[in-house]
Amino acid sequence: FLVQAPVFAVCDGMGGHAAGEVASSIAVQTIAENAPLHADDVLLGAAVEAANTKVIEGARTGKGKPGMGCTASCVLIENNKVAIAHVGDSRIYLLHAGALVRLTHDHSYVEELVDAGEITADEARVHPSRSIITRALGNDPDMYADHFTLEVTAGDRIIVCSDGLSSMVEDSEIEDIAVSSVDPQTAADNLVSAALEAGGHDNVTVVVVDVLDDGSQEVRRAYRRRWIRGSIIAVVVLLAIVAAAVGLYVSNSWYLGDNNGTVGIYSGVPFEFLGIKMSHLVDTSSVQTEDLPAAVQQSLKDGLPVDSEQTAQSTVESYRDQIDTDKTDAAIAADRSKANSDSSSSDSSGSDDSSSTSR
Repeated sequence: FLVQAPVFAVCDGMGGHAAGEVASSIAVQTIAENAPLHADDVLLGAAVEAANTKVIEGARTGKGKPGMGCTASCVLIENNKVAIAHVGDSRIYLLHAGALVRLTHDHSYVEELVDAGEITADEARVHPSRSIITRALGNDPDMYADHFTLEVTAGDRIIVCSDGLSSMVEDSEIEDIAVSSVDPQTAADNLVSAALEAGGHDNVTVVVVDVLDDGSQEVRRAYRRRWIRGSIIAVVVLLAIVAAAVGLYVSNSWYLGDNNGTVGIYSGVPFEFLGIKMSHLVDTSSVQTEDLPAAVQQSLKDGLPVDSEQTAQSTVESYRDQIDTDKTDAAIAADRSKANSDSSSSDSSGSDDSSSTSR
């Protein structure tokens, strides 16, 4: 038998004990060497057919004896798929949800009688010709293997066995033992014991495999990985878009600010991000902030937004013109005030002179 996960097989020898052992050994080795990496039933069937060729060559070259042969029942489990290849009267069963299902069809004379309705399955188990095999490895170079693929789920149990079990223990009892056994090794031991207790006179080989992971967990893990990767990419893209939008906004923003007591023109926004200034001084002016109204001075300290650099230049010029106008108005007002003061003084002196003359 072969237990080399994910490949499992039972090869039951024929043609005498010694020769059968050689044939089954050659078959197991060849199947192990040629089994596919994935649950491909066609390639698994090809591995069984390659084993047939090797068994025939072994008999011809003296590695075994003429007429030696063996059965071959193989499974390859991959996630929720099982590839099956089968030749002979060894069997493969599937225990699903507590019900046992026979997956393979015996290549035997009594099976043909059962198919024809001439005998029942129970009669086939005790029929005198039950050992006659109609298809096996080692006889026909053109022999072909039955092969197919089916789906399984976590919790299913697969049983691969020689006819030493199926000919001695009814399927209903195999089901009961498979259901009641807590693990594969216990199930295999209990099935072999049941065959021997029933008077087993043939080699009893049983391989039991539990499907622990049908691939759904890996699918969920893969989905989570894709979701995480997608989320990270989405966040990165979003941040890039936001950064681009902010950069575009900052590069197209202008404001007037207080540049050490004078009005300066800045590109950007009057803020800092992570200690990085989001603006830079583009142009200076001679306009003194102290000459501007208090409300304007406060706005300049906070940063006074403008639409463009041209608007900033125009605003600075308007400040300069306003200051010049205010200064001119103040000078004129001062001159008028002084003139009025001088005129009042002259009038006062004239009045004093008239008074003196009158005395």
